[in-house]
Amino acid sequence: MRRDGEITVFDIIGPVMIGPSSSHTAGATRLGNLACAILGERPQKARIGLHGSFRDTGQGHGTDKAVVAGLLGFKPDDERIPNSFDLKGDLEVEFFDPELDGSTHPNTVVFVLTGTKETITIKGSSIGGGRVIVDKIDNFPVELSGDYPALLTVHKDRPGIIQSVSEILARYQVNIAFMKVYRLSKGKEALMLIETDQQVPATAQKEILAKKDINWVRFVDKISL
Repeated sequence: MRRDGEITVFDIIGPVMIGPSSSHTAGATRLGNLACAILGERPQKARIGLHGSFRDTGQGHGTDKAVVAGLLGFKPDDERIPNSFDLKGDLEVEFFDPELDGSTHPNTVVFVLTGTKETITIKGSSIGGGRVIVDKIDNFPVELSGDYPALLTVHKDRPGIIQSVSEILARYQVNIAFMKVYRLSKGKEALMLIETDQQVPATAQKEILAKKDINWVRFVDKISL
């Protein structure tokens, strides 16, 4: 059993997966899983920007196919990953070279995903052993690993929002493990990331979205290694 902050054998040898690389394939698949969950649906169109090592050696490692597989909902051990291009159906996929500076992690992908209601930009990196971090959603900096179930909200930055969301979660017996709020400027929009010990029921999500000044709610389930 993993404890918070504890290194397991999976961090050393990587997860059960379709090879050849835990960073380039398993991590890329998990990033696709997370991006799709943040959008809240399977995308209709995906612009995918591969950066650094992902761009330079990704084709040989199957990174491009793994990222698309993740958007299709495949897990890192799914034998269909090498054939994801043939299985994408009506999903429109375009690859591009994102303009990122040299300080960006070399195994980074930028998603521009379009669904039925919105287009969202997500940036994340594969940091080794199949582990990942999403560090940007649209203009908001975040730290989303997929290691815990997570609730995301975009809301007006004002007193009382955090309390009202916490009260709803408590009523549904959802325990908060970690919470962080990111804002672009005082009194404007903010993004709240709440990692939990349980799934957040759809009814709780609807109650939260109905609250004044909450504009967007998304539940992102744990993405297993």
